[in-house]
Amino acid sequence: MYPVTIRQQLDEKLNRFEELERQLSDPVVLADSRKIALASREHGSLNRIASNYREFRSILKQISDTQAMLAGHDAEMKELAEAELPDLRARREDLWQQLLDITVGGEDANRASCVMEIRAGTGGEEAALFARDLFNMYQRHCETKGWKMEVLEASPAEKGGFKELVLSLQGESVFREMQYESGGHRVQRVPETEAKGRVHTSAATVVVMAEPEDVEVDLKAEDYRKDLYCASGPGGQHVNKTASAVRLTHMETGIVVAMQDERSQHKNFAKALRLLKSRIYEVRRLAEVEKRSTARKLLAGSGDRSEKIRTYNFPENRVTDHRINFTIYKLDQIIAGQVQPLTDALIEYDRQQLRDDMGELD
Repeated sequence: MYPVTIRQQLDEKLNRFEELERQLSDPVVLADSRKIALASREHGSLNRIASNYREFRSILKQISDTQAMLAGHDAEMKELAEAELPDLRARREDLWQQLLDITVGGEDANRASCVMEIRAGTGGEEAALFARDLFNMYQRHCETKGWKMEVLEASPAEKGGFKELVLSLQGESVFREMQYESGGHRVQRVPETEAKGRVHTSAATVVVMAEPEDVEVDLKAEDYRKDLYCASGPGGQHVNKTASAVRLTHMETGIVVAMQDERSQHKNFAKALRLLKSRIYEVRRLAEVEKRSTARKLLAGSGDRSEKIRTYNFPENRVTDHRINFTIYKLDQIIAGQVQPLTDALIEYDRQQLRDDMGELD
């Protein structure tokens, strides 16, 4: 099976956009409020890229016609073609750059809401402390970007760290940038509990999922099982005597989500439903990514959560992103929330991958 090139993907998007245009004038679709909502949202999300790609293809046709004029025998037409060609090529390059910027980050790049899960991995309490450090790093980064962060669920560890955190992030370009954080994060440092000063290695896993709109993942009550139980705090303390904790099990996929941070059963249910929809959407998204996989594996949306993507080496004040062999000796600044240099390097790498997939434009 041949890999899907960026041009093929753009062709598919334009075909889909034109199909949605036809649907939005179809009386059958217009009579169904859910169908019209789904079609309108998808049509809106594709509008910019479809419009740019239409113009891009038109410019390519004009360049081809102009080059044919250059090969002709009419001196006046050749002179006209020579005058027009530089402007056409400049417009082509500008449109192509715009298409790259729109395409980088995958199908969900423009979403303004996502869910992030941080889980402590190997390393015991030190791993839990590292998970806390990652949370603090992302929290400061969100403050810098003007994004909103909400803690949906937190499972504290004994020494101040976290076994698991579930966060909601909202803001312009939040998913486009934060999706690159998905994967295994490794830390090398001397733990606070280490008496002999030895460097230990611990790990945490980060998963970032686009948060779909209600019309995109339509869950009915019969699609999942809802269980209620009593919430409990650390070590069995602060037991909630009312059944306020909620566990949802999606029948089709077997995905299980539990929430107990809120005292209100209603609030826990609302949070659990948001997380369940995000996980279902992520399963479907990864299936689509696999189906449309390219020869060059783009970073965004690769879906490989087990891959070790980054190492934080405290003794050397070093952060290395293994996906692009990018190293920066500013760990103190990165861990303090200045994540942007890493994000910029990853986005530029993806952009270059797309350029390479495109090949020569002429």
